[in-house]
Amino acid sequence: MNFQAIPLSQYNARIKNALNVAPDLQGQWVLAETSDVSVRQHCYLELVEKNAETGEMVAKIRAVIWAGTFRHLAAQFASVTGSTFATGMKVMVRVNANFHEQYGLSLVITDINPEFTLGDMARQRREILERLQREDLIERNRQVPWPEVPQRIAVISAAGAAGYGDFMNQLANNPYGLKYYTCLFQAMMQGVSTVPSILDALQRIEERIDLFDCVVIIRGGGSTTDLNWFDNYDLARRIALFGLPVIVGIGHERDVTVLDYVAAMRVKTPTAAAEWLIGRGTDELARLNELQNAIVTTASDIVAHAREQLAYYTSFIPAAARRIIDTSRLCLEHLKDAIPLAVNGRVTGERTRLSHTVDMLRTAIANQLERQQMRLEAMTDKVSLLSPQNTLNRGYALVSRGSQIVTDVAQLHDGDTVTIHLRDGEINAQCLMHNS
Repeated sequence: MNFQAIPLSQYNARIKNALNVAPDLQGQWVLAETSDVSVRQHCYLELVEKNAETGEMVAKIRAVIWAGTFRHLAAQFASVTGSTFATGMKVMVRVNANFHEQYGLSLVITDINPEFTLGDMARQRREILERLQREDLIERNRQVPWPEVPQRIAVISAAGAAGYGDFMNQLANNPYGLKYYTCLFQAMMQGVSTVPSILDALQRIEERIDLFDCVVIIRGGGSTTDLNWFDNYDLARRIALFGLPVIVGIGHERDVTVLDYVAAMRVKTPTAAAEWLIGRGTDELARLNELQNAIVTTASDIVAHAREQLAYYTSFIPAAARRIIDTSRLCLEHLKDAIPLAVNGRVTGERTRLSHTVDMLRTAIANQLERQQMRLEAMTDKVSLLSPQNTLNRGYALVSRGSQIVTDVAQLHDGDTVTIHLRDGEINAQCLMHNS
């Protein structure tokens, strides 16, 4: 086979020529989302399109805005939208298709419609607020109870920000001598890291939530063009459901973000946040002063009333004492007359009781003696019945050897002398043992 081949550069040149003569690829307005925006004299970026429902990327292409054009377009974009041209923005741009033999296909952006981006930003904010409203989250953080005087404050800010310094200086040098205890949880307050860094700070605060009375989110001074980073649903929801009341001070008087709608308190600036906290403290001081004055007044009234009572009792006590003494004297006289009668009655009663007791004792003793006499007679009869003499009188004989009574033949031996006791005398005999 005979192959007709050309160098790649020539083939790419044909593509370039084809693009240059295609009218619908030059000066075309395109809707896309910015990605990987990088300004290095020229502005390099990617334009992407995502599926509205799944978020999956369906198209992507490299793009560039040449330096001279970018300076003009960036200034115009910031003037209309209030934001710098950055990653993650929905844009309407006018593009020319450009193909380079070495670097491939890209788009050259020649114009931007900032009104489209402004409208999309407003749409996004509106959709976020409507979702928060549907989920009943707008008022949730405002329902978290405040302490009487919030003094333990978790601060989310950039450490070197001027606003953070103003906030700390305002608290530390308040003219009322109120003491505040703050802890900084550092976060990025502009750029793509804003949302994740603030969410991380909130998580760290939640892990030691018992140490704090409230959270203050403040953004340092400077331009407000990066406030759109705070129009974020995830961040707004986290603040709405946070367990401490949240104060937001991330803009100026004219600036409002989604966070301002869900925070327990929205203030204009970091300094205003400090002033609000100091105001809570001074309100409590005023209330304490009112209580102090009320206590002093009440105590003065009590002392004055007590003095009046004391004066009354001072004049009343002598007369009352005399009446008590007279009454006691009459009672004493009555008792003196009543005592002899009471004593006689008591003595008579005791005598009667004693006489009755003596009679009872005599009767009891007589009964006991009679019972013991009967018992003694019965024992005498039993002893008499069981005595050895009575046994002899009935015709029995009692045999003894010496002082030992013989009850068994085995006790005697051949030739032993025994005494036989009879009813009317004793007989001595000698044993003659017979083998049986």
